[in-house]
Amino acid sequence: MPVKKLELLAPARNKDIGIAAIDCGADAVYIAGPSFGAREAAGNSFEDIAVLTDYAHRFGAKVYLTLNTIIYGHETEAARQCVLSAVKAGCDALIIQDLGILKMNIPPIELHASTQCNIRTPEQARWLASLGFRKIVLARELSSAQIREISEAVPDCEIECFVHGALCVCYSGQCYLSQYLTHRSANRGCCIQACRSLYDVMEPSGKLLLRGKAILSLKDLSLKDRLLCMAEAGASSFKIEGRLKNISYVRNIVRAYSDALDTIISGSSGKYARSSWGSPSGGFSPHPEATFNRGYTRYFIDGTRGKWNSGDYAKGIGEPVGEIISIRGNSMKLRLYDNLSTPLANGDGLCFVSSKGDVSGMRADTVQGSTVTYSQNAGHAPVPGTKIYRSYNHSLEKAIENNPPERLIPAVLKLEHRGVDGYRLSAEAAGGRPSAYIDFTAEPAQNRTKTAEGLQKSLSKRSGIFTFTVAALPEEGPLPFLPSSSANALRRDLAMKMEPPARVPDMRESIPFDRIDRTKIIPPAQRVQLNCANTLARSIYNSVGIDPEPAFETEQSPSTELMRCKYCIRYELGLCPKQRHGEKAAPLILINNGRRLKAVFDCARCEMVIIPDDGNGPAAE
Repeated sequence: MPVKKLELLAPARNKDIGIAAIDCGADAVYIAGPSFGAREAAGNSFEDIAVLTDYAHRFGAKVYLTLNTIIYGHETEAARQCVLSAVKAGCDALIIQDLGILKMNIPPIELHASTQCNIRTPEQARWLASLGFRKIVLARELSSAQIREISEAVPDCEIECFVHGALCVCYSGQCYLSQYLTHRSANRGCCIQACRSLYDVMEPSGKLLLRGKAILSLKDLSLKDRLLCMAEAGASSFKIEGRLKNISYVRNIVRAYSDALDTIISGSSGKYARSSWGSPSGGFSPHPEATFNRGYTRYFIDGTRGKWNSGDYAKGIGEPVGEIISIRGNSMKLRLYDNLSTPLANGDGLCFVSSKGDVSGMRADTVQGSTVTYSQNAGHAPVPGTKIYRSYNHSLEKAIENNPPERLIPAVLKLEHRGVDGYRLSAEAAGGRPSAYIDFTAEPAQNRTKTAEGLQKSLSKRSGIFTFTVAALPEEGPLPFLPSSSANALRRDLAMKMEPPARVPDMRESIPFDRIDRTKIIPPAQRVQLNCANTLARSIYNSVGIDPEPAFETEQSPSTELMRCKYCIRYELGLCPKQRHGEKAAPLILINNGRRLKAVFDCARCEMVIIPDDGNGPAAE
C-alpha cells in the first residue's frame, strides 16, 4: 500500500506570516491575491506571493491562492488575469468557489473546491470531482463518519478538512445574513460577522428568553486530538482557519499541529508521511490554549451534539487562569487553576466578565505566587468569586517573537572511493527530495582512524537549510585528506545543488471544462442557492440541465434562507423537543438594534434556519 501523504495547511495574511508558518511546520499555506479572496482585509501583491512560493518550494511546501469569492459578470476578465498572475508567481493551486473559472482560458493549474461550495454530501462531492477538481474542502459541520462516506465516494479526489479556528454558525457559502442586513456579502469577502453580535431572543408570544446575548456565536474549533481518526476517515489535508490572524497566532497553532502530525506519523509504521520536507528545529514550545480563542469545541466530529455557543467568548477572552479569593485595593488573591500554559507573570493581560456580561480588562503589574497587583482600564470592578482569564500571555508572546524555530531538512552523506585519488560525496535528503553528488580528488590520508573521526566531525554539520550526517565512509581503500575548509566547501556545494529551482510548482494539470467527458459529469443534488453571478458559471449548470437562480447578491429573493445551521438555539437553551418531552419546536425571534430575524427549526434534518421576520409580532415582555 502506498504511503499516504498528510498536509498541514496554514493561513497566511501576508508573505511574512506565510514564511513563519512554513518555518513552524506547515506543508502548505493559503493566501489571497489583490482581490477575489474571501477576506477582503487580507489581500497581497503577486510580487509578495512570488517571494512566498520561492521560500515554500525550498521545502517542498505549496502555496494555494484563495480566489474563492463569487465573481460578477463584469469581473471575469480581472479574475482571469489574477489566475495568470498566480501561475506566474508559482502558486501550486487555486481554491475557488465560482465555477465560472472552469470556463476561462487559463493555463494548467490545480483547482481546489472551496468550502464555500457547500460540500457536505457525497452527491455534492461527486459533482465537483466530476468537473475536474483535485481537492475538495469539506464543510466544518461533518462527523468523521460523514468524512469517510464522502472520501469513499470520490476516491480520486483529495479531502481537506478544517481542524482549528473560528467557526461560522452557518454552512459556508450559504450565509446571506450580512448581505441582507448591510449589503456586505460573505460570499464577496465582506462579512460583518453578524453571528458575533448580541441578540434578544423571544418566543412569538413576546416572552423574553435572553437579552443581549451572542447566541449565534460559536466556540472555536480544535481537533488536534482527532487528526488520526480524520486521516483514517480519508482526510489528507488539515486546515487551520485564520487569514486575519497575526503572526504570533499562526506560529503558535501551526507548531502545535505540526508536532501532533509528526507524532501520528512516527507511530504509523510507514503508513503516513508529511507532504513536504524538513521540520521545525528549536524555538518556543507551543500552547494553543494560550492564544486567541472563544473557548474550544470538537463540534460534530464525533457525531454528537454539544454546547457549542461561545457565551461570553464572542470576541475571545483567553485562557482561564483562576478565581478571585479576596481583593484588597488593587491587589487580588487568586485560586489558580492547574495546568496553566505558563505561570502567571508580570505584564500579562487579564480580564473578567461582569455580572452584566461586560468584559473588563486589567494588566498584571506584579505577580507574587497567587497574588496579583493590577491596574485596570475603565469598567466594572472585580469581586470575589469572579473568574479571571488571561487575554495576553506576556512570556509566551515574547518567546514566540524572539525564539522562533528554524526549518531544517536532514540529509545523509555517503563517501565513496572511486579509484586512485578520486572520490564521490553524495547526499540524500529525507522525504523524497532529489539527491545530489560531487566528484573530487584528494590525497590519501595516512592515519585512517584519525581521518575517519575528522571527516565525521567536519562533514556532519549544517549548510543552508540542510543538516548533514555522515552515514557511510569507504570500507576499503584510502580515505581522503580533507582540510576543514575543503570539507565545508563540499558540504555547501551539495546544499546548493539540492536547492530546487525557483517557482516551478509540482502541480497536476486540471482538465479544462471543454475537455471534460460530459457523460461522466454528475449533476449536483443542490439546486438552489448556487451563488451563480456570471454567465460562465451559469453555462456549466445549464450543461447539466439546471437553470440556476441569480445569486442573492445580485437579486434578493424573499424565499432564500439567510442561514442554515447545524447549530440550534433550542438545543443550546435546553428547549429541543428531544431534550424536553412535550416541548414544541416553535419559531424564535431574534432582535438586534430593531432588526428582527426568525429562527425556524427543521427537526427532520436536525438543523436551524434563519429567515427574515416581518416585524409584526409582539415586542419582548
